[in-house]
Amino acid sequence: MVPARRWLVVAVVCAVAVVAVYLLAVWTVPGQELENAALRGADQAAARDQAVADESLSRITLYSLGAAVVLVGLVGLLRRRVALAVAAVGVIVAGQVVTQVLKRFVLPRPPLVEVTGHYAGNSLPSGHTTIAMTVLFAALLVAPYRWRGTTLFFALSWAVGIGAYTVTAKWHRLSDTLAADAIALGLACLASWWLARRGAVRRHDGPRRIPRVLVVTVAALGGAVFLALGTVLIGASLAGGGYADTVRDNTWVVYLAANSFASSGSIAAALVFLATWRRLETV
Repeated sequence: MVPARRWLVVAVVCAVAVVAVYLLAVWTVPGQELENAALRGADQAAARDQAVADESLSRITLYSLGAAVVLVGLVGLLRRRVALAVAAVGVIVAGQVVTQVLKRFVLPRPPLVEVTGHYAGNSLPSGHTTIAMTVLFAALLVAPYRWRGTTLFFALSWAVGIGAYTVTAKWHRLSDTLAADAIALGLACLASWWLARRGAVRRHDGPRRIPRVLVVTVAALGGAVFLALGTVLIGASLAGGGYADTVRDNTWVVYLAANSFASSGSIAAALVFLATWRRLETV
């Protein structure tokens, strides 16, 4: 039997990450000010970028979510693996249950800075980002080993784009997307742990798939570029004008940094999940 502890460890780390993101971004004045500055900076995004973001997010509906659930469940059943279908569907459904309960009933947003209207309410975690990431993880779970790289190629860019679009469209803050990434990853790891405990996971002894290696390498490089870009942008802004000037006058730069960090966070979550399944397949 494949040791299942790895998935529990990652799930615990994800839970800690959600708490850390929430406390730092929501319960501190600098956290709220920086994220509000990113929202104001998004106002300066090109009208075409905002339209694309709105259109992409609006395509995620109850019907499209239901279709995704049916599709991943059907793939699992066609592979004659009922447990796999249950695990994949459970990741998507549980993702929305956890996200909506946390956002609506558990996590308050204290009024630490002056803000009015829609932005005064709590929006952490992002439901749209959770949907995108859980669908990605569910697809990776049900995909046969030889198709995992292809699945990653098509689903990852969409999932990463949704996380970034939530910031561009001002539907969510950066912390909302990062928390959603962690929640989706944690739930996918719990599902993987459950499968492993049932003896439904085994080691893959076949040859390494070069296309998948290339996809993972490109994704890792992209994540590193986004992380470096966000760090350079926010670091240069803080060094050049100081914190007060940054949140007041450099909102465009703060938005660009937040957008980059959102993309790198989604890529990192996907790569961590893939790493836990390295050279493993479902029985």
